[in-house]
Amino acid sequence: MNFGAVQAIYKFEMARTWRTLLQSIVSPVVSTSLYFVVFGAAIGSRITEVEGVSYGTFIVPGLIMLSVLTQSITNASFGIYFPKFIGTIYEILSAPVSYFEIIMGYVGAAATKSIILGLIILATAGLFVPLHIHHPIWMLTFLVLTSVTFSLFGFIIGIWADGFEKLQMIPMLIITPLTFLGGSFYSINMLPPAWQTAALFNPVVYLISGFRWSFYEISDVSLSVSIGMTVGFLVICMLVVWWIFRTGYRLRN
Repeated sequence: MNFGAVQAIYKFEMARTWRTLLQSIVSPVVSTSLYFVVFGAAIGSRITEVEGVSYGTFIVPGLIMLSVLTQSITNASFGIYFPKFIGTIYEILSAPVSYFEIIMGYVGAAATKSIILGLIILATAGLFVPLHIHHPIWMLTFLVLTSVTFSLFGFIIGIWADGFEKLQMIPMLIITPLTFLGGSFYSINMLPPAWQTAALFNPVVYLISGFRWSFYEISDVSLSVSIGMTVGFLVICMLVVWWIFRTGYRLRN
């Protein structure tokens, strides 16, 4: 294992975060704070409780997942796309660095950024609503697992994309709508039976449900199903990344 190479990639990507602190950290935190103000004041005044939890407190896990999912994909996709765009990816591929070490550097940095952002948003939420995390270990487990999984997914998008437009296409047109429809601001048990069944085909439901359970011990689906779906998606992403490096898809001219 070439830890020096992994460390070099990791530090370079993390340094980019501090150079773009306003965009990477401050902007998502401010946006999430606005969600608290708007949804907590407007909707919270009409929906006082959801499954025994105040509405403002109930939406905290969903808002954290919303930011973690989008930032994991954005950070990882841009991190690997930019070397492709300027041509330095070929220097990395020709260096004595394995594919696994390249993935560890880029995905590890993207996941770290998302975890830091998630914890900052969690601390910010404590300024708006009272929080009590029943299972902090499970909360951190879901946070790390989700960050790594969707950083891998973002890595795949960054390799697949052949323009800056495609980097934003999947997060904006697919991931964000799925997150909003995945129970971020409501329980799917509040939906009509037909829509409850349709919501179960949304993979984000399982992520948010498991993460919310770690806070309040309430969930739309069982904890084991949430973990199984998350791990399953992680395995699929790992297989796709393996195939990309095995075949050189979008990496070789």
